[in-house]
Formats: sequence, C-alpha cells, structure tokens
Amino acid sequence: MSLSPKEVATRKVGITDTTLRDGHQSLLATRMKTSDMLPIIEKMDRVGFHSVEVWGGATFDTCLRFLSEDPWERLRNLKKGFKNTPLQMLLRGQNLVGYKHYADDVVEAFVRAAISNGISIMRIFDAVNDVRNMRRAIEVSKEMNAHVQATVCYTISPVHDLNHYVSVAKELKAMGADSLCLKDMAGILSPKEAYDIVKSWKEEIGLPVQLHSHYTSGMASMAYLKAVEAGADVVDCAISTMSMSTSQPPVESLVAALQGTVYDTGLDLSLLSEIAEYFKGVRSKYGTYDKASPVPDANVLRYQIPGGMISNFISQLREQGQIDKLPQVLAEVPRVKADMGHPPLVTPSSQIVGTQAVLNVLTGERYRMVTNEVKDYFRGLYGRAPGEVNEEVRKKVIGDEKPIDCRPADLIEPALAKAKEELGALYTKEEDVLSYALFPAQAKKFLEEQLARRTGVDYDLLEKAKKEHPMGYAPM
Repeated sequence: MSLSPKEVATRKVGITDTTLRDGHQSLLATRMKTSDMLPIIEKMDRVGFHSVEVWGGATFDTCLRFLSEDPWERLRNLKKGFKNTPLQMLLRGQNLVGYKHYADDVVEAFVRAAISNGISIMRIFDAVNDVRNMRRAIEVSKEMNAHVQATVCYTISPVHDLNHYVSVAKELKAMGADSLCLKDMAGILSPKEAYDIVKSWKEEIGLPVQLHSHYTSGMASMAYLKAVEAGADVVDCAISTMSMSTSQPPVESLVAALQGTVYDTGLDLSLLSEIAEYFKGVRSKYGTYDKASPVPDANVLRYQIPGGMISNFISQLREQGQIDKLPQVLAEVPRVKADMGHPPLVTPSSQIVGTQAVLNVLTGERYRMVTNEVKDYFRGLYGRAPGEVNEEVRKKVIGDEKPIDCRPADLIEPALAKAKEELGALYTKEEDVLSYALFPAQAKKFLEEQLARRTGVDYDLLEKAKKEHPMGYAPM
C-alpha cells in the first residue's frame, strides 16, 4: 500500500522517547531511580512525543533487585505525571519481563495489571520471532483495549531475508497487531535494509510502522532517515544527553534534520534542550554504571553482538583471569548462533548464546560443558528456531531426546494460585503476587523489607529469625 501524494505532503513523523527505559538501560545498567524521573516528566509531557517508553525490559527486575523500588508504584507515579502522552512498555512475549516462559495465567494477569496501571501501548516481541510465544499477550492486550505494537527482531543470517520479515509481520497482523515495530537491538541495521523492510511492510501489510535501533555501530540515524523516506511513521530516540553509544539516536538531532521537510516532527527544540540539560545532571549521578564506549563499536558489525553482551564477556573473562580470550569468544558467538538456528541476539537468547560461547572457549572443547538453558533451547522450550539447528550439536547436547513441536507455554502449569499461597502474609495486593511469580527471591526480599518498614521491625532481626526458624516465622 503506497502513500498518496496528499498523505506524504501532510505526514509528520512521530518520536517515541526511550530515555526513561531503554536509554538508561543501555547506558546506566537500568539504575535510574524513579526519584530522578519524576521532576522532569511534566516538561516531557509537553513535548508532544508519540509516546514515552517507561517500563518493561530490565526495569522491572532492576527495581526489585537493586533499587528497592516497587516497579508497579513507579508505573503509577509516571502515569500521574504524563497526562497527555501515552505510556509504552517492552514486553518479552511469554517471557513478560523475565528470562523464561511463564504460565498463561501469569501472562494474562500481568498484561491486565500493566494496562490497568497505566500502559497504553504494548510493544510485544519474542526473541526467536516465534509468534506463538506472543499470541496470548497480544490477545489479552486487545481485550484490554491497549494498542498492540507487534515487534519483529532484526538480525543478519542466511534465513533472515526480506521474505522472513514480511512473513512474520503478516502473521502478526493476522493476530490483531495495531502497528508493527522493527527491533534492531544490536544496532546493525543498515540504511538500505531499513528502507527495504519498511517499504515492504507499508506496501504489503499496511499497518503503521515504527523503528527501534541502537547507535552502537553508528548507523542508526542514517537508518532512521531512510526508514522515514520509506514510510516509517514513528522512530525511537532518547534525549541527547542520554543518547548514542549503545542507546538510541538523539531526539534533537532527528527533529532538526526533519525540520522544513514533509516529515517535520513539529517538536520544540528549546523545550527539548531544557530536558537534555536536566538529564545531563541526572546522568552524572550514575558514573559507576556509565561505562559504555562513546565511539561506535566496530565489533558489533563484525560479530553482530549487542554492546551489553561485550561488556558481560569482559566481566566474565576478567573474573576467570582469561581476558586474553575475548577475541576467541567474540569469534565463537556467530558459530554458536549458527548452531542454534540463527536466533536474534536479544534477551534471553543473547544470554544463552553468549554464555555458551564463553564455555566453549574456556573449556577448550565446543559443547563439552552445556548450560541448562542451551539444553532447553534445543528441546524447543524457548520456541521454534528461525533456521535449521546443527543436528550434530543438538545430539551432543540432548542426545536422542525429541524436541517439542507445540507452543512451549502449553506445557506450563498455572502458577498464580501457588504464588499467592507461597507469598502468605507478605501479600498486600495482586501486583505483589505477579512480582513474586516472576522473580520469587527478589520480590520476597523486597516485600519483607517493605513489611519490616511498615511494622517497625528491624530487617536484620527478621533475617535472623528466618534462619533460626526455617519452617516458619512471624514478622508481625
């Protein structure tokens, strides 16, 4: 479906601001506190963004694990401040905001709660582009009248050609998608590929199209411009002082580049400058985590490895005193990826492939030691691999075991009732049960700390009581 001359002449490009989610997840290890977000959201709400991405991804886990914050409370507070701008989240399909598949009853309850607490746009993806793993989240989002942005993960491989991206997008439209997003998590999307995929989607599928990329390779802004020329309706950017490197392209640069064209965003650069100055101050507080390289990373183009993976490799190898093995690990990643049928490297497949690549190098023998996640991947428990897996490797990993061919979540028993029972006295609201169902250890520790604060009980004494009375303790 081509745009008419009139549509082209009047088409403004929308911008989704990612500063409060992917921006600080990419640059500051997701450590930005809610208290650093709230003072600026009134100004952000006046900008006229298409949406703001504020939740999902790693934010949920990090709130509980590192910040002692309730992620649900963060969402509610942000919703209060953003009175005019839709809030958007990133949802990992059947993985939700975790690293494994959850039962359907958990997915259903989580999606309903996210929308009820303030999310208007659900960006839903699956790491291996298996649409079966997105189906239930899409269905519930539609039932809740949220906007479903069905997402296709981008990677480069023999099986990820233009036909693949069009085919997956057509399946997602049939599932009820309201818009499509092309998710380039590694920052490896070239301008030509961006143009070709977006143009094909607009002509063959006809839904609104959004593009998400990272600046890691230095190509993202060029890819955005070509995507806009091909018909992209919205692109993801971060405010300049939280942009580039492994984050998104800067908002202000794109706004300036499109001024005076038929794609003019209409956004106010003066207001954006004030917001950028605020985040400049905020970013200075998180220097401990602000370690991303300020220059483009050529390795991402050679190995198709997201910047976060390289950082993890460096950390793992230093701990083992094997940092000299980094080049071998980087070279091993594409081989493992090919063995596993070319999954896009995004959570959780990036962790699965990356960890196995490290083990293959450190043990000196490929697949001599295999993680449980790799075994489950070859069993089909993460979904259908995009391409053919290496049969020799699969046999070495799981022997004669036959992989499943059903939707993985069909094999998972309902889990909400059990989670509520296990939570016991720590349960105060339904969202607590969901937090526990997703991250039992982290949520339980957080809720115990909250209970201790409410009741005036010393948390250290509470921990001591648990150890002395492992069969049960009475924090009240």
